[in-house]
Amino acid sequence: MPNSNQTILITGGAGFIGSNLCDYFLAKGYKVVCLDNFATGHLHNLKECINNPNFRLIEGDIRNIKVCSEAVQGVDFVLHQAALGSVPRSINDPITTNEVNVSGFLNMLVAARDAKVKRFVYAASSSTYGDSVGLPKVEDVIGKPLSPYAITKYVNELYAEIFSRTYGLETIGLRYFNVFGRKQDPNGAYAAVIPKFVMQFMNYESPIINGDGNFSRDFTYIDNVIQMNELAMTTQNPEALNSVYNTAFGDRTTLTQLVGYLKENLVAFDSKIQDVTIVYGPNREGDIPHSLASIDKAKRLLGYNPKFSIEDGLKEAIKWYWENLKA
Repeated sequence: MPNSNQTILITGGAGFIGSNLCDYFLAKGYKVVCLDNFATGHLHNLKECINNPNFRLIEGDIRNIKVCSEAVQGVDFVLHQAALGSVPRSINDPITTNEVNVSGFLNMLVAARDAKVKRFVYAASSSTYGDSVGLPKVEDVIGKPLSPYAITKYVNELYAEIFSRTYGLETIGLRYFNVFGRKQDPNGAYAAVIPKFVMQFMNYESPIINGDGNFSRDFTYIDNVIQMNELAMTTQNPEALNSVYNTAFGDRTTLTQLVGYLKENLVAFDSKIQDVTIVYGPNREGDIPHSLASIDKAKRLLGYNPKFSIEDGLKEAIKWYWENLKA
């Protein structure tokens, strides 16, 4: 059971997933330390945390080992979310992606090991499946990575396994599948598809689908991801440790279907959105065609039971976007 004596370090805690984790675990009575350099995170994501006496914010970069060592002092658990996401970003700038996602990750592992942290739960990625064509994706069958980003996330898994075997650090990796929900940033060159499309619809701009719209993804609502982080952090099942898990709903949606769902939900707020047309463009380099997770392993070993389908999640997410982002 959580208590006020347990402290969680959430790296990347000002980001989309990290800030949702901060909110959730503070509400459950934990002490939370947030480490973020605000490269992609935002202070406004922490507005509900910042005045909480159980919350501490450290502005710093995981590429600095001293910062990592300071952040883990007195910490029971690490939820490592800090990373430079985005396949296109990694193709444009593989060096920085590697520095943050590999060197920064290794810094955090070393700091957690030295501070004798109880458990290190980290954000892995469905991009690790690479060119593996089989569906659904099962944790122990992966292909060759298709982007620098995918390589970095696979290297994270290899390092975590070595730290478990060599140093006895308990680790669990969560392979996130296209997470969406409240606080996800719709702006910038590397914005995720759902918030980006929502903002375009709200501005009566045509979303551009990469390819013919038949590429599919296992879109995963943020509350399912929070559930997985909590289960990974608190599980007492020794068989569940030092492994990786798909973190998804276990269903897939094509991009054309996604746009249909978005439009349907948004029209309830603004009927003029019905008239916005959809544009189809070229395929994006490094993209995998289809993504669908098997969540059997997470159900069996962690007791995972995702509550939100894409339809349920989109209703929640779009309501949040309309209330918070509509100019």
